[in-house]
Amino acid sequence: MNILVIGRGGREHAIARQFNESDAVDTVYAAPGNDGMRKDAELVAIDEMDFAALADFAEVKAIDFTFVGPEQPLSEGIVDFFEERGLRIFGPSKAAAQIEASKSFAKELMNDYNIPTAGYATFTDLAEALAYIRKHGAPLVIKADGLAAGKGVVVAMTDAEAEAAATDMLESNRFAEAGSMIVVEEFLEGEEFSFMSFVWDGVIHPMVISQDHKRAYDDDEGPNTGGMGAYSPVPHIPDTVVAETYETVVKPAVSAMAQEGAPFNGILYTGVIWTAAGPKVIEFNARFGDPETQVVLPRMTTDFARFMQSLFEGQPLPLQWSDEAVVGVVVAAEGYPGTVAHGALVPEIPLQGGAGITYAGVKEQGGALTAAGGRVLLVSARGPSIEEAQVNAYRQLAACEWPGFFYRKDIGWRAISKKV
Repeated sequence: MNILVIGRGGREHAIARQFNESDAVDTVYAAPGNDGMRKDAELVAIDEMDFAALADFAEVKAIDFTFVGPEQPLSEGIVDFFEERGLRIFGPSKAAAQIEASKSFAKELMNDYNIPTAGYATFTDLAEALAYIRKHGAPLVIKADGLAAGKGVVVAMTDAEAEAAATDMLESNRFAEAGSMIVVEEFLEGEEFSFMSFVWDGVIHPMVISQDHKRAYDDDEGPNTGGMGAYSPVPHIPDTVVAETYETVVKPAVSAMAQEGAPFNGILYTGVIWTAAGPKVIEFNARFGDPETQVVLPRMTTDFARFMQSLFEGQPLPLQWSDEAVVGVVVAAEGYPGTVAHGALVPEIPLQGGAGITYAGVKEQGGALTAAGGRVLLVSARGPSIEEAQVNAYRQLAACEWPGFFYRKDIGWRAISKKV
């Protein structure tokens, strides 16, 4: 098979690598990819939003199927475009991608179909939003309605923080059109986890769960980010809670989308919080999570390319997973998630013991990789337990100096601290 992966981040690197490891694959192309992916994919200098050029490339190169990584092309209808050209592509239609592209759409869907989630209200008027915040009081969660690269969520522990977040989005236009409407949610207490599933023709193929770390700094302090690391499995989330989430959230969501006339195909990412009242939805995404993909896909023992092919052919293979734990630590440029300086030299890590690197915000200059984004790379490592995988991951990172970069030193701490 020849496979085209659309996107340029660490998630897409992990996807391309997983495909490249299959003996059923001749060539993996990544459009546009990044310079750190060259060992795992042939880079194609086409922007992920240039649908016509991407479809032309897929035709010329006899691509067997295209896999879409990021949310933006999905929300703009790349799947519809490819399917109109008769090309195989994996991902949701533009209508189905609303489950991520519009927080208000997702909340209304959950409300209409009794899918458990936080109470909420939506606003386009700042004065009304501020009045609601003052009436209900912090803690509250303020979300930009549209796509904001994982940064459009503020967990406000005080009224002042909530008011500032609402003002930032509605009046200061921090997220432009994506923040022209906001969702104000009740704050939920509990343990969070990520539950991703392959969905195709109404059939759900659940993956193993993972947990990511959104805060920038150790001890879950600092601003929210796109994710500073992740691990899988999540041993302190009982299997019964995962099963309940599947029955009360994932299955009803897929059914609801079909009933709404927008059947969902692709990766359904469910961000869940296990509360005292049971699992509730924090958010839905219409694609793989980042950095969750980098720790979940390495645990897949089923051939990824053959599995995808089996979905298209209507004879899905069973998904199988390793019992090994995987911990992934993001290395970010100093200043992330705010303004970052580009150009710092990325050190070469002498990987040992099955560890891996997925690259994201990098650019090759003078034969070396340099920082060209906020999240620069992720180092992952395996082990028979989270503790041992964590030790292995940090051993790789400690082998290098990291001027101009930072990373959290405690990825996986929740699983370890909650171990009985």
